[in-house]
Amino acid sequence: MFPRRRYFCGIPKTREFRNVKRIIDIIFEYIRSNLKKILFLVAMVYFIFWIFFDDYSIVKRIRMEADHSRLLDRQKVEQKKIIDNELRIQHAHDPDSIEKAAREKYNFRKQGETLFIIREK
Repeated sequence: MFPRRRYFCGIPKTREFRNVKRIIDIIFEYIRSNLKKILFLVAMVYFIFWIFFDDYSIVKRIRMEADHSRLLDRQKVEQKKIIDNELRIQHAHDPDSIEKAAREKYNFRKQGETLFIIREK
């Protein structure tokens, strides 16, 4: 007669199976005895992943805030330029503003005047 085999979930109990089962038991026993430590490590790994690799990570958030403040400053400068240009357009037909534009932009001068051009670097 053939020897009777013992099965565990359809897998015959062999020496290799017992070794695997022993390793799994050791792992679960370690987890049971050090549960707080393992949960802390899992939480730390999740936190580090969240800080550096997530779509809404802190690093990306800081970069976006810096870009936002830089763009707001640029918007203020551009708004000021727009207001200056609107004032220039409103006063474009005044003879004084035409003379001022000709002197500043095209370096025109009156007769008998000496013109000194100072360029900013």
